[in-house]
Amino acid sequence: MKQMTSTGEPIAVIVVDLQGDFTEFRKGSLAVPATGKDYIGDVEAATRLLKEAGFLIYGSQDWHPANHVSFYTTHPGRKPGEVIQIDGRTQVLWPPHCVQGTDNAEVIIDNGLFAGFIKKAQDPEPDSYSAFADEEGAETELNSLLKRNNVRKVVIFGLATDYCVKYTAVDGRRRGYGIIVVESLCRGITPETTGLALAEMERVGVVILKTLDLAEIKAL
Repeated sequence: MKQMTSTGEPIAVIVVDLQGDFTEFRKGSLAVPATGKDYIGDVEAATRLLKEAGFLIYGSQDWHPANHVSFYTTHPGRKPGEVIQIDGRTQVLWPPHCVQGTDNAEVIIDNGLFAGFIKKAQDPEPDSYSAFADEEGAETELNSLLKRNNVRKVVIFGLATDYCVKYTAVDGRRRGYGIIVVESLCRGITPETTGLALAEMERVGVVILKTLDLAEIKAL
C-alpha cells in the first residue's frame, strides 16, 4: 500500500545520484566528502525503511556520454574546477564521471528498492543537475511519473546537497510539490556551498529535516 499524506495522497522519495563515481566508498572520480561505507549504509537503511512504509521510491542517475559538456576533457587545455562560459551560461568543469554503461555510473544501493530510475544529462549538452529537467528546460519523465501517481509531497536526499539535491528540490517547488529534504542523508561538496544551498532551498519553501522522521513527514 502506498504511504499516504494526511490528505490521502501518496508520498514519493527521490534518492539523488547515489552512484559510485560520487562516493568515496567506490573511490569515485568525483567523490563527495564523507561518502564512505557508513554513509552508504545509512542511506540504504533509510530507503528500505521508507519502502517498507509504503513510499514510492525513485532514484535519479547521471548518465553522461563520454563527451559531456561538463567534463574538462571535452574542452582542450582546461582543468577540473574551472568555470567557463558556453553560449551565455556558466559551466563548471568536472572530471569525467557517471559515463553511460560504466560500473561507477550505477546506483550502488539495492536497486530492488526502487520503482524506477530517472536518467539525466544523457545528451552531450546542455548540463543537467535537476532530476526534473535540464538547463534548457527539457523535461525528464519524473514530473509525469509523480502526477500519474497523484503525488504532491516528495522527500529528497542524496548527492550532492549543493548541486543535484538543491536543483531537484528547487525545481520540485517550482512545479508545485511539497518538498522535504533530509539533511543527514545528504552530503555536500563544501561546507560553504552546502550552507548556501540549504538556505536557498528554505527560501523557496523546501522543508529541511535534520534527520529522517516518518511521523513528521506524514504530518507536514
